[in-house]
Amino acid sequence: MASFQAITTPAAANTSHQSCGNESSTNGSGGYTHDGFVSFKAAETVIELASMFKEKPDPSNLVFGTAFTDHMLTIEWSASDGWQKPHIGPFKNLSVHPASSALHYAVELFEGLKAYRGVDNNIRLFRPLNNMERMLRSACRAGLPSFDKEELLKCIKKLVETEKAWVPNSSSASLYIRPTLIGTEPSLGVKKPSQALLYVILSPVGPYFSTGSFSPVSLWADPKYTRAWRGGTGDCKMGGNYGASIYAQYEALEVGCQQVLWLYGDNHQITEVGTMNLFLYWINENGDEELATPPLDGVILPGVTRQSIIDLAHEWGEFKVTERYLTMGNLTAALKENRVKEMFGAGTACIVCPVGRILYKGNNLHIPTMDNGPKLTARILKQLTDIQYGRIESDWTYLVQ
Repeated sequence: MASFQAITTPAAANTSHQSCGNESSTNGSGGYTHDGFVSFKAAETVIELASMFKEKPDPSNLVFGTAFTDHMLTIEWSASDGWQKPHIGPFKNLSVHPASSALHYAVELFEGLKAYRGVDNNIRLFRPLNNMERMLRSACRAGLPSFDKEELLKCIKKLVETEKAWVPNSSSASLYIRPTLIGTEPSLGVKKPSQALLYVILSPVGPYFSTGSFSPVSLWADPKYTRAWRGGTGDCKMGGNYGASIYAQYEALEVGCQQVLWLYGDNHQITEVGTMNLFLYWINENGDEELATPPLDGVILPGVTRQSIIDLAHEWGEFKVTERYLTMGNLTAALKENRVKEMFGAGTACIVCPVGRILYKGNNLHIPTMDNGPKLTARILKQLTDIQYGRIESDWTYLVQ
């Protein structure tokens, strides 16, 4: 896989949490974090194996996030003692104080990535360092302790190695990895917590589409709900961003749509779809064939799949690839002029998800994604899954076993 240069986005991107990104680094494996503490070290991980093991679920009947493996990773932190040794032990319930800041003020964050069992039986992660870097930025924004991202990745590798039998032997299933960081200080004060817990749990998951094939989703676009705003936390993976979206999701279902198309501002900028980044493949206003996605201006989550699609499209070099603002006005005008080819969401759960209809201002807008193949959406899906399952060699994968 070729290497790619950073993509320039509008100046508004600088309003994102730039200082967090610059400060949340270490001076090497196990070095000091920006907040002055020595990070934990994967080499010091204590492993305590479970005495009883669960039955592995059938990969063809998996429901997302409902089955969990036998072990979990936990790493405790306190302002007085810093990071403790990582511990891999039996999966169990957490015990937290009722006044813990994560419960009252959503001082918490999480990540999501997957382990894939390849056609060669090797287990791979897909661009996991990108997830670790994003988790660091989220931790800084939440006032939670920093850590060495490479050491955390090594700890996750140890956990997946411990649970390697749980990685499904299927090209349509994987092992979902959920790193989480929560504030655990037993205090009702609104402040940076003096205690925190970093933990990682694993869950075998099946394909996003139950049929195993593409199914276009319908979207409800209404500006009365906003997922994120500039200066907020929309570019961080925090639970509060997701919990606050549930009400709108159910309203979308009530009007016959499956997901929310999140709009922003008086000009109804298109931002994200459900919990996914959004792409529009079209002929733009200047007559150029273009793959467009909203820029990282602090409102958009910098998705790993999003960046991978941008990188692939640049490598192909067959059409213009742009991070630009898109409005509902741009979209409706393009639909009237038959300039829209495909629209799709992108994320870890589904990789790509085609869009077939948008309900906007009482009108159902037909999006011709499936009418056009969908050639590009299907091509992206195949390329990325070929990499993830080892059918194509790539430096985007991180070998676990």
